[in-house]
Amino acid sequence: MTPPSPPAARRAALLLNPRAGTVLARPELLRLIPEALRAAGLDLLEPDVAADASMDDKLDAALALRPEVLVVGGGDGSIRAAAARLAGGAVALAVVPLGTLNLLARDLGLPMEPEEAAAALRGAVFRAIDIGEVNGEVFLCQSVIGLPNRMGLHRERVRGKGGLAARWRVVVGFARAWWRYPPQRLGLRLGDAAIRRVWTRAVSVVNNEYSEAPGRIFHRDRLDGGVLSLHAARDFGLWWAVRLLAAMAMGKWRRGGTLISGSAPQLAIHSRRGHLRVMNDGEAMLLRTPLRYVIRPRVLRVLAPAPAAEPAA
Repeated sequence: MTPPSPPAARRAALLLNPRAGTVLARPELLRLIPEALRAAGLDLLEPDVAADASMDDKLDAALALRPEVLVVGGGDGSIRAAAARLAGGAVALAVVPLGTLNLLARDLGLPMEPEEAAAALRGAVFRAIDIGEVNGEVFLCQSVIGLPNRMGLHRERVRGKGGLAARWRVVVGFARAWWRYPPQRLGLRLGDAAIRRVWTRAVSVVNNEYSEAPGRIFHRDRLDGGVLSLHAARDFGLWWAVRLLAAMAMGKWRRGGTLISGSAPQLAIHSRRGHLRVMNDGEAMLLRTPLRYVIRPRVLRVLAPAPAAEPAA
């Protein structure tokens, strides 16, 4: 009896961000990651495009290869840009984590070591996950308003620069933002509810819900729940942040009264200002108010490890 033929390798195009933090520290990854992906059984194609080309041009070149899967090696910002192009289409997104936080990769159950994440695609399955949007701009993890944006901008300004001077500039920038950034008066509207006026220095809108379980900090158990969750800080000082992180580590962060929280498939944030600075998955942008958030359920195909089975009741 003739043995069955092995399944055809998945045709995949690869985009690696050479400025991602992990690549800057380990440039050999530009060679090791393609090797690991081919060893994982992917029929890997690398688009012929200049390293300094725009992300749009790189995506055009990669998609022109007509892949079944687009593998993106980068941080949450690079992955966000690819997802915006792939949403609603047939090409699936696969992730190799190369950034600082790698929130989506963690929630997809991928290892944080890039070669291990590439190897994990051997047994991966296709899934459909949600995408969040604010005024048409995509986010896969979270959209942040307020003080954390200022801190993120200081970090981005020294990305790729080593040495004590660069680190000191980040510390000084964080300190200035912390003490000088005033609270904002915002109106929060979840779904069809009435607008709630708050003073806050930080607001986060999350694509689906953060888990409330011990040790699972900024982790989402579901990526296809079809809901946005909003969290506005009642305070935003150093001690407040320490207490919140400790509560998240213990799985009790919703109970401390430090956040104004709610969830809905759509929500709006109003301000007297004509524009607000927003950071979507680490990428800063200036958007016109009101900010209108929606969730697009299960519009992005991903190739990732199968989700762990829920424990029996």
